[in-house]
Amino acid sequence: MPFDLIAFDADDTLWDNEPLYHMGRERFSQLMAKYGPLEDLDKVADRIEIGNLKFYGYGAVSFVISLIESAIKWTNGEVAAEDIQGLIDLSKEMIEADLPLLEGVEETVSRLADEYPLMLMTKGDLLHQQMKVDRSGLAPFFRNVEVVSEKTPDTYAAILARLDVQPTRFLMVGNSMRSDILPVLEIGGWAVHIPNDLTWAHEAVEPEEMPSERFFEADNMASLPGLIAQLAGEDRSS
Repeated sequence: MPFDLIAFDADDTLWDNEPLYHMGRERFSQLMAKYGPLEDLDKVADRIEIGNLKFYGYGAVSFVISLIESAIKWTNGEVAAEDIQGLIDLSKEMIEADLPLLEGVEETVSRLADEYPLMLMTKGDLLHQQMKVDRSGLAPFFRNVEVVSEKTPDTYAAILARLDVQPTRFLMVGNSMRSDILPVLEIGGWAVHIPNDLTWAHEAVEPEEMPSERFFEADNMASLPGLIAQLAGEDRSS
């Protein structure tokens, strides 16, 4: 077996976050419309959300906290308490929402789980991410679920050391070059990038940062088993 562990990113790799966060931004715009033209509202919210990642991390709760801060700043402190309550209610709605699996995910994960140990590794709020895993129906296929604040080389290395897996026998599958691909390659692991149009701008990688070894791209989830089977036929010691 060429890999002792295959890991998957969750958000926008296994399930689709777009409708949920699009709904959140739409609700935010509707609440703010009473205060005047919405020009630059998205820019303000984007800047605050990215700036807050180091404080609150990822997920629905941090997303809505940033919307509340954006509402305060954008209205110069005049946002009504009822509208702040509306955003708090939004966070609860987002946490309780079901997320649709992306095309081919269930079949691919089920097939690979018959051959390899699988791990789900994602960023975000522990409670919310665990709820999403449970509701997805994919939990039985994963031997480990790891929710982390950031995906750094040290984070990957620590998890692999705890699981007694050598990086050279580890494969990560995800949509973010900066979070799912580059840190794994840095510690000597293997990575498959499945592009997603929803990937955040701050996750983008400059051309000179693009990896050249132990890195592969798959057009979609359905093509992943074939790619892994191809890799399984290669000499991993090379």
